Amino acid sequence: MTKQQTHSDDTPVLVFVYNADSGLFNTLTDIAHKVFSPSTYQCHLCELSHGHFTMREEWSTFIEELHMDGEFLHKDEFIKQYGKQQIDFPAIFFRNGTELDLCIDASTINSCDSIDELKGIINQHCATVV
Repeated sequence: MTKQQTHSDDTPVLVFVYNADSGLFNTLTDIAHKVFSPSTYQCHLCELSHGHFTMREEWSTFIEELHMDGEFLHKDEFIKQYGKQQIDFPAIFFRNGTELDLCIDASTINSCDSIDELKGIINQHCATVV
């Protein structure tokens, strides 16, 4: 779904978690869902940041210009890696070393009407942690 920037364990990282599972079948299902029934697609983070097949250029540029690294995971990958299950997705976390804190929750992401609104919220949160 997205690229992952490299980072060391002590570098602050924004962890973006999509409300979708990994794997080819799930990716194809998500694409079909976005094309044929976009109003019921369940991952607003993906809807804002990706077209049908790839990351939007505006989003890619924004991520590259952030003052911290980004990690991009599907919800099944996130649960496997971090063991946190009682979370509504999509979500964005701030990770510093082994500390993982919810930065932007699903309701905030889902309330965004545009990619610019989401970028503004992320910038506000990054300003408070950097």
